[in-house]
Amino acid sequence: MKTNKFLVLVLLLSTTLFSTQCSSDDPATYVSIQDTIDQVENNAVSGSWVITYFYDTDQEETSNYNGYTFDFAANGALTATNGMNTYTGTWSVTDDSNSNDDSSSDDDIDFNIFFSAPEDFAELSDDWDIISHTSTEIKLIDVSGGNGGTDYLTFVKQ
Repeated sequence: MKTNKFLVLVLLLSTTLFSTQCSSDDPATYVSIQDTIDQVENNAVSGSWVITYFYDTDQEETSNYNGYTFDFAANGALTATNGMNTYTGTWSVTDDSNSNDDSSSDDDIDFNIFFSAPEDFAELSDDWDIISHTSTEIKLIDVSGGNGGTDYLTFVKQ
């Protein structure tokens, strides 16, 4: 009887140790990262968004985007318009877990934005880390490797 209990205990400990040794390359982890990417993408394409907060290194610059709506298309096109001006760019959501750019997280998911012009919109161009996301809000952060500044960007669905 004692031998059976001992074997069960050894088996439980072995299973526990094995499960804690799994790497972030496990298929289950990849699926959850891919599920998160899909969820963020689906939320982004589901309506028009406005910037409610943009902090660039040392000052708030939210007012640069007042009146603009942002539309994230499923094909990766990004459009910002205020009724008079329209600027186009690109966007994507990617798994950056194999990169050591600016995150120490193994499950880093990037929200990538690119505008070539004008300058105010080019400032949004970066591989943003996702702080949080819901169907109505996407909060992003970027820690610059060059000057060490931290940028924050928040989109809210209209």
